[in-house]
Amino acid sequence: MFKNLVLTALLTAAIPFFSEACTGLMLKANDGSFVHGRTLEFGMKLDTSILFIPRGYEFHGTTPLGDGLTYKAKYAATGAMAFDVPSIMDGINEKGLAVGAFYFPGFAGYSDITKENQSKALAPVEFTNWIITQFSTVEEVKQGLKEVIIAKTVDKSWGDAPAPFHFIVYDKSGKSLVIEPIEGAFKVYDNPLGVITNSPQFDWHMTNLRNFINLTPFNVSPLKIDGLTLAPFGQGSGMVGLPGDFTPPSRFVRAAIFSITAIPSETSSEAVLQAFHILNQFDIPVGVAKQKVGDVIHTDYTQLTGVRDPQSLRFYFKGYEDQTIRMVDLKQLDFNGKSLLRKKISGTQKVIDLSKDLK
Repeated sequence: MFKNLVLTALLTAAIPFFSEACTGLMLKANDGSFVHGRTLEFGMKLDTSILFIPRGYEFHGTTPLGDGLTYKAKYAATGAMAFDVPSIMDGINEKGLAVGAFYFPGFAGYSDITKENQSKALAPVEFTNWIITQFSTVEEVKQGLKEVIIAKTVDKSWGDAPAPFHFIVYDKSGKSLVIEPIEGAFKVYDNPLGVITNSPQFDWHMTNLRNFINLTPFNVSPLKIDGLTLAPFGQGSGMVGLPGDFTPPSRFVRAAIFSITAIPSETSSEAVLQAFHILNQFDIPVGVAKQKVGDVIHTDYTQLTGVRDPQSLRFYFKGYEDQTIRMVDLKQLDFNGKSLLRKKISGTQKVIDLSKDLK
């Protein structure tokens, strides 16, 4: 075990500054609906856009040998894409199925491509796009995984090696699935909490949660010892010991605790705003998570926060430069359109001056 831990540390250290620190979680509202969201962190500026894919649009997977899997979108979908690759890496489709890619450095292992398996292969950055355009439920995704592989395809926008990802899928019923490519095969986990971060593997994170089962949202009662009363200093004493750093294990624990203890909203639309409030707890400001590569210092920071509502089929998001929440409503778009639609995520935060409104 010690050798494996050392090897993992060395492999992770060898990953360049693309050290994504994303956090995902799910909330259930009192009306039985679910919403889910995530933060997106990166150590360099990502060129992100909102993409809409209509039904019937054709895609070709990318492999080192040429085109891979060819498929057409069965379902219309919208969400976030990175750089100029027309692939939704986080979003929702017309059936309420949602998907997200999360960095998985040191652990992701993809398939070697041959002429025999090339026709079923996708690049790492294309895998989520295939899921979101082909399936309507988590169970369908489980079955569909038998028909596809992820190739060791390099996209230079993400670095000089295949971008290391694992993936989370949610459907409208609240079921959640984690998919991890390990040594060329998929490890698949049902995810009852709907929580995900980064390395190590999902099952390790779930085991690690057992270290924190003492945490509670209720304040600790005063302790009396021989006539001496020792009382908590203030609110939050039940959460003493909650990890507060930005590592994936710590963020996983916080995301699980915050989503479990959240007081449910009445409806999904209210839960969307609650999800943004909780995800604010995972904001990484510029400067606190750095990595030095040669003479250059790169800093991880929260570039995008998104929330998906499978009831209304809306994708909500906000960026780093502009914290205004924006939204794309799938129902307002033409599912049978002929073209991809794209809008770059940009903007400058507005500050509202209320000085003259004071009375």
